[in-house]
This record gives sequence, structure tokens and C-alpha cells, in this order.
Amino acid sequence: VPVDGSHWLSMQEVLDGLRHKGHEIVVVAPAVNLHIKPTKNFVMKMYPVPFAQEELDRAFWEMGQEVFEEGSFLKRFLTTYKRTENISALFRSTCAHLLYNKELVRYLEEGKF
Repeated sequence: VPVDGSHWLSMQEVLDGLRHKGHEIVVVAPAVNLHIKPTKNFVMKMYPVPFAQEELDRAFWEMGQEVFEEGSFLKRFLTTYKRTENISALFRSTCAHLLYNKELVRYLEEGKF
């Protein structure tokens, strides 16, 4: 179960190495994500989340814009804090929806993950 973003980008090489050694790779990911996309190198198990791709993309785009905004340190800090809270809420939601996805959890249990 990868974490999206730079963690996922780093893990791809590890997964490729494991696959070349004969391991079967199963990746569990939310249907809405930044970088985790299906490939022929692994089995992909995706689950729904209650927000759209546009919402996730916008949250990260807005966070990136903070670097270029002018204003007092306090104002920028508070804005960044609020945006970080928003992104964290999206990630908590993806975790909760994985844990409450009975079909996917059953698949993982039956596969002895």
C-alpha cells in the first residue's frame, strides 16, 4: 500500500527489482491519486474515495503556489497550515475508505497479506 507522491516514485524501482526476481506485486491504491498508475509490472487493486481527481490536484497546486506568494510570514504560515490540513484530510479519507472497503480487505485477508 504505497504512499502517493515522492514515496511512490521511489518505490517503483524497488517493485521492479522484486518483479525481476520473480515476485508477484500487488499494489493497493485509491482511485484518485497523484502518480500511482497501473502498469504491466504489477497487479493493481484500486478502491473508490469520496473526492475527485480535480480536488486532489487543486489542493497540491495551491500548496505549491504558497512558495511564490508575498505577504507576512504569519499570513503565509497560516495559509500553508490550512492547506496542509486540507491535504492531510484527503489522505486520512483515503486510509479510512481502504479500511472500510470490505471487498478489498477480504481479498487481502484471503491472500494472506
